[in-house]
Amino acid sequence: MFTGLIMETGRVKRIDRRADGALLVIEAKTVLDGTKIGDSISINGVDLTVIEMSDGWFSSDASLETLNRSTLGGLRAGDRVNLERALAVGERLGGHMVQGHVDGTAEFLNDRLEGNAHRMRFRLPLNLAHYVAMKGSITIDGISLTVAALGSDWFEVVIIPHTWRETTLSTLKSGSRVNIEVDVLAKYVERLLSHDEAAAVRRRQSELTVEELIEQGY
Repeated sequence: MFTGLIMETGRVKRIDRRADGALLVIEAKTVLDGTKIGDSISINGVDLTVIEMSDGWFSSDASLETLNRSTLGGLRAGDRVNLERALAVGERLGGHMVQGHVDGTAEFLNDRLEGNAHRMRFRLPLNLAHYVAMKGSITIDGISLTVAALGSDWFEVVIIPHTWRETTLSTLKSGSRVNIEVDVLAKYVERLLSHDEAAAVRRRQSELTVEELIEQGY
């Protein structure tokens, strides 16, 4: 579990691609403090396990599913990435509950200055649009953000100067793709409602009316 508050930006040192995925070697400092083999680190919003580490770097395996669903498959040596160490029990939850399970990618459209902040617009995949709510939480490349404006297939967030400086958002260009994780609570609510609806349909199908009983000779 993560909070969506980026601890530092690291840099891709090397990517070893294989038929079943890839090995990512990431240069980092802050997130390695107290980290051990087997711990989780979010890389651009993707929860990966540390399998090897040394002074100033760590490595993680990414499956083919992860590479296809997220932007990690497009990373190159030298690229900056947002990093966050997994939340420890007792730490403050400063952002919102982030699982590190990317739901898909969104396209960056444009940004404009509003005072000292940046208003950024992204195009939403249609299969994720119904999970996004005005003033709700959304995770972009591992960053916990609040939806500031919303359309049928787009949303906007407002980025304060600190977040602009300390994350990779300032490097995005029109057409760039970012990892998106919608609020997990929205997905659970949808699942519960769909289950209740299916149960109601089964109940209706199992209930015989008086007319149906008469037709069957009772």
